[in-house]
Amino acid sequence: MRQPLGVSEAMLWPETIRSVVKTGPDREVVAVYPYRSACPTSTWAQLISGAQQELFFGGFTNYFLWLQQSAFHATLREKAAGGCRVRFLVGNPDSGITRQREQVEDVALTVSTRIRITLEELAKLTDTSGIETRFTHPADAVNHVSLSVFRFDHDALVTPHLARSAGHDSPMMHLRRGQEQGMFDRFAEHAEELWERGSTVEPQG
Repeated sequence: MRQPLGVSEAMLWPETIRSVVKTGPDREVVAVYPYRSACPTSTWAQLISGAQQELFFGGFTNYFLWLQQSAFHATLREKAAGGCRVRFLVGNPDSGITRQREQVEDVALTVSTRIRITLEELAKLTDTSGIETRFTHPADAVNHVSLSVFRFDHDALVTPHLARSAGHDSPMMHLRRGQEQGMFDRFAEHAEELWERGSTVEPQG
């Protein structure tokens, strides 16, 4: 009968353990997707539903949310009424960066059109307190258009946009906060900086 050695498995097989067990900053990576569109719509819905304090939608257009999330207006109203802070950071549809991105993507549904659709949808929520919308500062637009950050309390979905790919064709990471100054905090700080420098969007009407 074999006797226990009295040492941890990590000491016996450190490389093997490290290859299958997340340690340090790696623990914050919940999932990765080669395409944003590969992330199940149900994952977005669960993260939105589960957020109690913070919903931050930091895509350059945020257009896809209105297509994927059923009864999205009602959900946002409910979240805001429950004390959750709801924020949308979008690019300015009339900015030079927006026009440049439209040339890069070269698709019929242009970037500016997608932003304006989002603004029209948000205009339906102007009677709901707790929902805020800002345009990215012109100096930050190039940083915003290349990286989308969506935050749900201590979870985040982050999309670095590939050179000529639209958002749904770019990769995405699902992060969950596990330590100070880890991956989650770094991206959250980036989003907050863009938000603080942004300008309030006047109600559309």
